[in-house]
Amino acid sequence: MNYHPHIKRILPVIKNKYFIAGSFFLIWITFFDNNNLIDRWHFKKQLREMEEKRDYYQREIEKNKQDLEALMGNKEKLEKFAREKYLMKKEDEEIFVFVKDGVNG
Repeated sequence: MNYHPHIKRILPVIKNKYFIAGSFFLIWITFFDNNNLIDRWHFKKQLREMEEKRDYYQREIEKNKQDLEALMGNKEKLEKFAREKYLMKKEDEEIFVFVKDGVNG
């Protein structure tokens, strides 16, 4: 048989039992193993996303702690917060709520 020169060089490598065993091993750990590479990649990605969420929530907790300390230390800020956030009012007051129109706002 007359093979192309490149095929003549590659053919002995492909027929090599170590190459065949190594190729089988790579295919096995990539797709079929319990800890295959594809699942590990997905888990690593999921872990990064969860770590980012954890960091976000830790920053939010720290921010809320600072806000709480500021509110508890100042009665005027506490009243302003209660009025704006929870629409609380004194007995002799009236509250007007302005809502932006979603289409034009």
